[in-house]
Amino acid sequence: MSSAADRDEMTEASDAVGRTALLSAREVTKRYGSVPALAGADLTIRPGQIHALLGANGAGKSTLVKILAGVLPADGGTVELRGVPVRPKRPADAFAAGVATVFQDPTFAPDLTVDRNLRLAGIDRGRFAGWADRLRLGGLDLDAYARDLPLPALRLLDLARALAHDPQLLVLDEITAALPGDQVDLVFSVMTHWRGRDRSVLFITHRLREVLRVCDEATVLRDGRTVATVVPGEGGERRLVEPMLGEVVAQSAAGAAEVPAVPDRPSERPEGAVAALEARSLTSREHLRGVSLRVHAGEIVGVVALEGQGQDRLFDVLSGNRPFDGGELVVGGEPVRPRSPYDLVRKGVVLVPADRLHALLPRQSLHDNLASALYNRFSRWFSLAADEQALVGRTVARLAIDTRAQRQVRRLSGGNQQKVAVGRWLTAGFRTLLCFDPTRGIDIHTKEQLYQLLRELAGDGAAILYYTSELTEVPLVCDRVLVMYGGVVVQELPAAAADEATLLSAAHGLQEVA
Repeated sequence: MSSAADRDEMTEASDAVGRTALLSAREVTKRYGSVPALAGADLTIRPGQIHALLGANGAGKSTLVKILAGVLPADGGTVELRGVPVRPKRPADAFAAGVATVFQDPTFAPDLTVDRNLRLAGIDRGRFAGWADRLRLGGLDLDAYARDLPLPALRLLDLARALAHDPQLLVLDEITAALPGDQVDLVFSVMTHWRGRDRSVLFITHRLREVLRVCDEATVLRDGRTVATVVPGEGGERRLVEPMLGEVVAQSAAGAAEVPAVPDRPSERPEGAVAALEARSLTSREHLRGVSLRVHAGEIVGVVALEGQGQDRLFDVLSGNRPFDGGELVVGGEPVRPRSPYDLVRKGVVLVPADRLHALLPRQSLHDNLASALYNRFSRWFSLAADEQALVGRTVARLAIDTRAQRQVRRLSGGNQQKVAVGRWLTAGFRTLLCFDPTRGIDIHTKEQLYQLLRELAGDGAAILYYTSELTEVPLVCDRVLVMYGGVVVQELPAAAADEATLLSAAHGLQEVA
């Protein structure tokens, strides 16, 4: 948390430029139920400025961007553009006010052609063509379907479309994460040109070297609050990382008090032990650039990465949801080339996805959901055999699932839905569990239950690969941790040595701990 003096200093600085600010956001708040995504965020951007918005995962950056873009309404606070209050209720309102946003994920409808996408958005074709030429997209076939285009092309198409609106403020959310170096240079050229027109750019990135290269100022969010506004050139990368960390030691100590620390576990394995799951130099388009990892029976291996560093594609490939282009996937010592997720499920490799609703039948009962993985064909999913009833009953008891709303899983709390997403594999059995951010958006008590369950499963011989966006979870759950950056594993270390500062520095591609 920033001190009262720091907060006053930021407010005074914001007031000093308030009359000339292109954008002034004050005390912006947003809650999702009882969870605060923004708890008083301030942001001031002057005309002719490239301004970075920084923060660790969950700091509130994307929420603030969506509010500015008219995708989400703010619960409180004010937003002004050149001194005029604005409260966009939809993206069209933001465009009209002078704000155009390029989001993290491409916004072109995949089943429509590029031309049809542009027509639906009402884009000025002349302006779009001019920017497409500048971004070296002039030869692109506009009759091509968006789904058939590579991700870098889609990102630049989104940029050209945003520029065609001729905005006062151009918001770029992680646009460079999917681009090769020459196209990153094109984006930076556009940003510099925009600044030269007395317009402004809000640039969200986890690549701190990019911030040092092109940004005039940077605002740092932590826990939904603005904690610092700094000049990137004064202090370098470490000066940018420090406010993201906050009171790391105090937070870690508080977390350890809430959740029992992972007991000491032997790090040595029998010579020649076969890994339950192994990736050997896996590549997948531009997302994975040679990922190698091993997960043995009885251990939990953590994965840490900032947004857009390939972790999503890694779990999709390991679960059979996406193909891989090169390298090798090995399960229990045998190479596999899955054609579908079922090929890996049969080998005992199962996934708990990031969106729990993707793992559930929301309108079906608790029993049907927990029993669904027992059956291969839809027509047999709803059998009520005695052994099935017993298996489901044991899972409900082991996970302490609230059964009061058991007729439809969608009526369960988020935490209980997540228990069901894990529980269906407990019912059916597995050897390797892939967990992608399983504790996101659930309460601390349910988190503790899941931590304990995963440790018990590992103790029983399961192999678990565990991605988390909450860095403090790593030493509480994992035996060792892998850090990804730019589609590769850049560091591996024991979980006991994985404090938040070390992980955050590695995740930003820094060579030394800040």
